[in-house]
Amino acid sequence: MTTRPHDDPRGFLRALYDAAVARALPADMTAQHLPAPPAGRTVVVGAGKAGGAMAAAVDALWPADAPLSGLVVTRYDHVPPQYRARPGRIEVVEAAHPVPDEAGRQAAHRIAALVQGLTADDLVLCLISGGGSALLAMPADGVSLGDKQAINKALLKSGAAIDEMNCVRKHLSAIKGGRLAAMCAPARVVTLLISDVPGDAPEVIASGPTVPDPTTCADALAILTRYGIDIPEAARRGLESGAFETPKPGDPMFAGHQVHLIATPQQSLDAAASAARAAGIDAHILSDEIEGESREVGKVHAALARAVARRGAPFAKPCVILSGGETTVTVKSRAGRGGRATEFLLGCAIALQGEPGVCVLAADTDGIDGVEDNAGAIVMPDTLSRAAAQGLKAQDFLDRNDAYNFFAPLGDLVVPGPTYTNVNDFRALLIL
Repeated sequence: MTTRPHDDPRGFLRALYDAAVARALPADMTAQHLPAPPAGRTVVVGAGKAGGAMAAAVDALWPADAPLSGLVVTRYDHVPPQYRARPGRIEVVEAAHPVPDEAGRQAAHRIAALVQGLTADDLVLCLISGGGSALLAMPADGVSLGDKQAINKALLKSGAAIDEMNCVRKHLSAIKGGRLAAMCAPARVVTLLISDVPGDAPEVIASGPTVPDPTTCADALAILTRYGIDIPEAARRGLESGAFETPKPGDPMFAGHQVHLIATPQQSLDAAASAARAAGIDAHILSDEIEGESREVGKVHAALARAVARRGAPFAKPCVILSGGETTVTVKSRAGRGGRATEFLLGCAIALQGEPGVCVLAADTDGIDGVEDNAGAIVMPDTLSRAAAQGLKAQDFLDRNDAYNFFAPLGDLVVPGPTYTNVNDFRALLIL
C-alpha cells in the first residue's frame, strides 16, 4: 500500500476496503477447492451476487477436455465484463435482488430441470454466494411469486436479521433449504460457498439450497408473526401443517456431499488488517459477526473511536478498527434512500460530532449498499460542518432513512460499482 494514512486518510480507508474485496474474489480462491472431474458429467448450478465471477473461475480452471455445462444466476449487472464479452461453458443469467422477479423464477426452474436424470457417476458443482436466496426464486406449492415478493419486501423493511429472513424464505421455497440437493440425487454434490452471513453457517448463506436445514416451519411462522407480516392463506396452511418442512441434518440424501467455504468475512478483515499494518498502522478486528440496528451499531463504534482518540484506550492511536457482519435497517420512511452502510455512518457521524482525527468508512463488499449505486460512504471530522454549510441536518436525514441523500451532495459516497463478490459489511475506523 502506497497511501499514507496521515496524508490521505480517505485514500487509506479506500485501500483497506479494496484489500478486503480482493481477498474475496473467486478467481484466486477457487482452485484449491475444486474436485477432480467425475467419470460422468459435471453440471454447474448456483446463485448469488458472486455467481458470475464464480462461474468464470470454474470455467477457467476446469480441464478443457472434461465435460462441463450448467447455469448460474446472479444479480443484474453482476456478470464480470470479460465473461460477458466471451461467455464460457457455464451460462450466466441475471435476475433481481433483493426482491425476486420473474427472471429469477425462470432461472430457478431451469436449474431444477438441469439436475434431473443424473446418475451416481455425475457431479453437481453448486456455486453459492450471498444474494442467492432472492435470485433463486421457486415458490412452494400454492405460493405465488407475488406472495414471495410481498413477504420479502416486508422482511427487508422489518429489521429482521438475515438468518430470520432466510428461515422464512427457505420454508416458502421449493428449491432452497436443501431441496436443490434432493433434486440432484443420486449425483454427488460439491458446494462452493462465499459467505455473507455472521457465523458463516452454510444453511443460512443464500438459504442453503444444498445443505440440511435445522430450522422448522414453526420457526418461520413465529418470525412472520413476530414482525407482524401478513401471510397469504396458502403459505399459512403450508407452514402450520408442516407441508413446507425442509430436509433436516442426518438425512441420508446428504451423504457423500461436500461443502467448502472459499471466502469469508473474517478472511477479508484479516486482509485489510494486514494492509494497514504494512502501512505502519496498528489494526484491531472487533468481529466479523456484528449485527443489530445500523444506526445503533454506528453509535457504539463512535463511542469506541472517541475512547481511543481521547484516552488511548482500549487501543493506542494511531490505529484502525475493523468490523464486519450484517446490520439491519428498520425502514420508517418510504421516501428515504440508503442502505445499511450509509445508515451506520450517519448514526456514527452524529455520535462522533466531528471528533478530531477520526475518519470512518463503511461499505458493502458487493459494491452495492441496498439498492443504490454506491457501496457506502466516508465520514470525516468535518462531515457535519460541511453538511450544515449546505443546510443539511443529519438527524433529519436519519429520521427518514435518507442517508444516501445526506452523503451524496457532500461528495462522500464510495462508488466502486459491482465487485463480483460478497462477504457483506466492511467497516474501518481510522483514529489518528
